[in-house]
Amino acid sequence: MSASAAMQEYLAEAYRIAYYQRDTPYISTSALAETLGVSAPAVTRMVQRLKEAGYLDHEPYRGIRLTPLGEREALANIRRHRLVECFLVNVMGFGWHEVHDEANALGETVSDEIVARMEKMAGFPRRCPHGEPIPSRAGMMPRVIDYPLTDAEINTPLTVSRVHTHDADKLAYLGELGLKPGTNFTLIARAPFNGPIQLRIDGASEVQVIGHELAGVLRVCAPDHFEL
Repeated sequence: MSASAAMQEYLAEAYRIAYYQRDTPYISTSALAETLGVSAPAVTRMVQRLKEAGYLDHEPYRGIRLTPLGEREALANIRRHRLVECFLVNVMGFGWHEVHDEANALGETVSDEIVARMEKMAGFPRRCPHGEPIPSRAGMMPRVIDYPLTDAEINTPLTVSRVHTHDADKLAYLGELGLKPGTNFTLIARAPFNGPIQLRIDGASEVQVIGHELAGVLRVCAPDHFEL
């Protein structure tokens, strides 16, 4: 059974959630429902379809886990989505906050040949506009070494590695601040009790202040660990 567009979306999101948590391949159906913005019954129905098709396993009290077949399908979908995003930003001039939904829609219709041409025209990118790594044609996901900004030490040179949100308003605001993947900055101060964070982008005189919630979507790394 070939995966429908809806099935591919579920598989891709399941892979993304597991990729971020690192400590276990199992994810909860509630996390998947929250990420996709759908009801729990809808997730339950789709999980059953995916299980019957051999794309995932479901273990009571542990959650769901992609099978090798499901992982291959998820990585193919993620690669296509992120390359389409790169094409929309690098070639067509869309803002990075505008492309997630557009890439979802285009990814359902473009052929592998068109995606390959998009990849070439976009300059063979290694990350999407939001800093996420792009799987290879062979289905290998590069491992990125980074961590949340909220865990970073004060007075440490840092680089924005990834931005973990699809929220267009948050992305637009971070773009206005200049906090995009590849941006170098120094964490100046962090207020206690989840208070605001102060940072200075390299070359800028002003200190930027962002809230703890917004800082939580930024993943950072040492400058020499970032490759784009």
